[in-house]
Amino acid sequence: MADTKQLLIVAHAPSPNTQKLRDAVARGAQHEDIEQVEVKVLAPLDAGPEDVLACDAIILGTTENLGYMNGALKDFFDRTYYSVIEETEALPFAYYIRAGLDGTGTHRAIESITTGLRWRLAQEPLICRGDYRDEFESQCEELGMTMAASLDAGLF
Repeated sequence: MADTKQLLIVAHAPSPNTQKLRDAVARGAQHEDIEQVEVKVLAPLDAGPEDVLACDAIILGTTENLGYMNGALKDFFDRTYYSVIEETEALPFAYYIRAGLDGTGTHRAIESITTGLRWRLAQEPLICRGDYRDEFESQCEELGMTMAASLDAGLF
C-alpha cells in the first residue's frame, strides 16, 4: 500500500513485566481496525537513525532507573540525535515509563531531549507508577492503539 505509514516503537523491556508492556503497545498499534499502519518494534540498542528517519510517528518506552531513563534509551538518543534533528522536526511521539517511584526525572529527561529534537508530543505520557499492576497493560495497549489510529486517520 502506497499510503502505509510507519509507527516505530522503541522500548526497553528488560523484564517479563516490561516485555508485557511493550507487547501491549504493539498489540494496540496493530489493532485489526487499523489498516494502513506498519508497526516496527525495536529495542533501543537495535534502533538507529535510519529507523527514526523512516517512521511517521514514534512511541518510546523506558524503565525508570535511578530516577532517570534507562541507559539503553539514553544510548538510542545519543546515537540518533544529531543524525535526525534536521529531518524529524514535528515528528509525532508518545512515551510510557515503567516507574517504580514517580517517574519525574525520567519524564523531564525525555521531555528535554524531545524538545531539543522539536518533536511533537501527540498524547500525554503514560507513567506506570509503583508496584506492577495488570491495568498497566491495558493502558499501554490504548497508547499504542491511539497513536496508530491517529496515524491511520491522517491526524499526523
